[in-house]
Amino acid sequence: MIDRYSTPELRTLWSEASRYRAWLKVELAAMQAQAELGEVPAAAHAELVQKSEQDPLDEAFALRVAEIEAVTRHDIVAFTTALSERYGDAARFIHHGLTSTDVVDTAQNLLLDEALTLIISDVQALQEVCRSQAVAYKHTPTVGRTHGIHAEPMTFGLKFLNWMATLDRDLERLHAARVRVRVVMLSGSVGTYAHVSPEVEERVAAVWGWQVAPVTNQTLARDRHAEVLSAIAIFGTTLEKIAVEIRHLQRSEVREAMEPFGAGQKGSSSMPHKKNPILTENVTGLTRLLRGYLVTALENVPLWHERDISHSSAERVILPDATQAASYAARRLTGVLRNLVVFPERMLKNMNDLGGLVFSQRVLHLLIDDKGMAREAAYAVVQRNALQSWETGEGLRELLSRDPENPLDDSDLDRAFDLQWYLREVDHIFARFGL
Repeated sequence: MIDRYSTPELRTLWSEASRYRAWLKVELAAMQAQAELGEVPAAAHAELVQKSEQDPLDEAFALRVAEIEAVTRHDIVAFTTALSERYGDAARFIHHGLTSTDVVDTAQNLLLDEALTLIISDVQALQEVCRSQAVAYKHTPTVGRTHGIHAEPMTFGLKFLNWMATLDRDLERLHAARVRVRVVMLSGSVGTYAHVSPEVEERVAAVWGWQVAPVTNQTLARDRHAEVLSAIAIFGTTLEKIAVEIRHLQRSEVREAMEPFGAGQKGSSSMPHKKNPILTENVTGLTRLLRGYLVTALENVPLWHERDISHSSAERVILPDATQAASYAARRLTGVLRNLVVFPERMLKNMNDLGGLVFSQRVLHLLIDDKGMAREAAYAVVQRNALQSWETGEGLRELLSRDPENPLDDSDLDRAFDLQWYLREVDHIFARFGL
């Protein structure tokens, strides 16, 4: 991911040096188990642990691996060679009985676990802003829209409450995906444990509090990674849903809410009056990438026989990019919602601009329930006057009051056009969330 759309934590996490530190963590964990089983010298393991703490793998080490790999054309061989150069003879007991993907796949799970932990934290921060804004605008009337057309009154807080609830489900999926990749695979070539004891894998998993992959070939099954990218992509749809709503509300014809516009900010190089929803448009674009990364992750699942590396090159792109884009977009949207500029007066004006059409269902129900009209007859009365209101701009209440087929009197119409009728159960909805 380009720096513009990455976060500092994830940029560091997916660096080459960080990847090699994860590889070394796996190698040392396996070596510790082997030392406990008497398969490698415990002194060699202790020496490597001490040296790795005193002289941790850094960018210079990553450059050295790259130099060696240019010759070997094999990243793990380059890595173990560079380790021997850096840490001396004890490093010869590294990678004992393991195959490359044991290290690469298990270490990649370590990185994914950390990445998902960061994303989950970002989602929780976004959810908390939604919770706060839901409470702040709990009773702020606005018009609900279906198909982009005015429907009925609601409150602005309900929009945030809906987003908050959706983020709950996103968190469930992300937590489940993180559990799915918290597995250790140290089964050797084609997964038979021919050169490494299954107990090594089990001991490493126990120390980390992870699970053992119960059966593997030479790679960890990629449906696990597809599940991670699926959870991230679905979270992306939540981000886009929120972003698109803000973009619509910021349109000049609507202008009920808008992104913050900073001092000195410029909306256009040619039109000085412009205030464009660039932040939420940016989020919308990034979520398209998240869906694209999922497609690649799904295509990575079927591999040839016990192993091929067609997934490898793709994962070097999609895993860092997807996690970074998701984190970046979440933080950007959190900032937008926290500093959202809201226009309650404009919401009321927009609601009233259609002359009471948004109260048509209440009129319909009073005709049926209080006046005993057949539904079809009542609907005809309301629709006839509503369509005339659309065409002429005259208020629905005024048209109904002159309609000889309408039996509702002024007190009935007062009840029909009472905004609070539509908002009376809002507190009940919020109570479901303890708000």
